Amino acid sequence: MSGNRLKVEDVKVFSDAALGFFAQTTGHKASVRTAYLLDGAGPTVWNDFQGRIELAGRYRGSVTFSAPRGLLTHVLLSIGESDYTDASHRDIVGEIANQMSGQARRHFGEAMDISPPRVIDRDQARHEANQHQAQGMAPFVIPVQWDRYEAHLVVQMEQGQG
Repeated sequence: MSGNRLKVEDVKVFSDAALGFFAQTTGHKASVRTAYLLDGAGPTVWNDFQGRIELAGRYRGSVTFSAPRGLLTHVLLSIGESDYTDASHRDIVGEIANQMSGQARRHFGEAMDISPPRVIDRDQARHEANQHQAQGMAPFVIPVQWDRYEAHLVVQMEQGQG
């Protein structure tokens, strides 16, 4: 197709940020599995906690890191944290979204508007993804494997007008 397609290196920025978080924070590397486009009948990718950044400029859309509670509890345990509240779990996905934001800023430069990271619930994530999908942005899902857990990086971006 045309220039509206995402480039692999543009998507890789976000997976590299998530992988970097696990390697730096826990000392245990994560890996990515084969990415795929999500259609309405696809597998569930909305886990217990979501960290999201919104993008505008060269590309518009959103990038969400979605993780199950068990993975986040294991991260907290591995860094010596003893607080396993929802707030602590939200802090972890928020930090991963913050790292994605920083990597995106370095990669895309000032021409890209990047929202401050938001932590949202599963229903809100699904609703917002459906809105993007209705606008023609098919979600690109990158499964992220860490320890025995699987999280998902959901990239919904298209070339912007700017």
